[in-house]
Amino acid sequence: MNEYILGIESSCDDTSAAVLQGTRVLSNVIASQKVHEQYGGVVPELASRAHQQNIIPVIDTALKTAKIEKNQLSAIAFTRGPGLLGSLLVGTSFAKAFAQTLNIPMVEIDHMNAHILVHFATDETHTEVPDFPFLHTQIVVVKDYFDMEVIGKTIDDAAGEAFDKTAKILGLPYPGGPVIDKLAKIGNPNAFTFSKPQIPDLDYSFSGLKTSILYTVRDNLKLNPNFIEENKADLCASVQKTIIDILMNKLVKASKQTGIKTVAIAGGVSANSGLHDAMLALGEKYHWKVFIPRLSYSTDNAAMVAVAGYFKFLKGEFASQDLVPYARQSLKD
Repeated sequence: MNEYILGIESSCDDTSAAVLQGTRVLSNVIASQKVHEQYGGVVPELASRAHQQNIIPVIDTALKTAKIEKNQLSAIAFTRGPGLLGSLLVGTSFAKAFAQTLNIPMVEIDHMNAHILVHFATDETHTEVPDFPFLHTQIVVVKDYFDMEVIGKTIDDAAGEAFDKTAKILGLPYPGGPVIDKLAKIGNPNAFTFSKPQIPDLDYSFSGLKTSILYTVRDNLKLNPNFIEENKADLCASVQKTIIDILMNKLVKASKQTGIKTVAIAGGVSANSGLHDAMLALGEKYHWKVFIPRLSYSTDNAAMVAVAGYFKFLKGEFASQDLVPYARQSLKD
């Protein structure tokens, strides 16, 4: 297994490059963009400019950390979409040029598939990977590396967006998810009750929850201008508990319907400590085998792109030089 795969991830505001030997991670470098904090969210134009500045140093660092030369690479895997089009163009354009210069193949990767396949990235201390089939919290039945069936999805906001929008309502800094998680640890999760949308089957929704939070805050601020400041930790704990309850209720239902007892979580929300605890508790209750990625694999990163690229490389599924990135649709559409 001497295949070295370079992964490039540039779908949003993190520029990342990773080098894998097979599935073993040799380096995983991430350059975050602080410029967006003052705006309370990612500004697409600023993101693409920052990617242009970061991509060469990040890739150079990834190669040096992995202790290999660029001419040892077997292929370049890159995120084709979905994401911010300007950001994706930077990664795609660099992958094309670099692959052509080195005369090696390119492998296009779907961002959402990569988040799921990150569980197959290994190193000296993490060697256990899930068996097929397993459930992903999106909710997806993962039958094989690229055979995935979506059986439940959000009809509006994703869980991560619900955290960020809640943070904005509470006047917390961006990104809101980590801040809410930190405050929730010292708050009472039963202090406030918010609505849980009743969505049929395995789909779920967070827009109603956001409205419930907004109205609760608005009505209480009329009575007490210091309501948020005095109840910040309790609000965060209650919101986090509600979001986790919505996700876990659907996951339990999916496990019962499919009979699958191997469950994995990935993506930005997988960094949430409350979700970790809930997953492990349900795993013990229902005898699940639970997979939770390390923090460095929870956010957007190139290791997940490279490991997905490795499996595509083995199948000989290479990308052409005339492809273009896509902002919204999945490769499965």
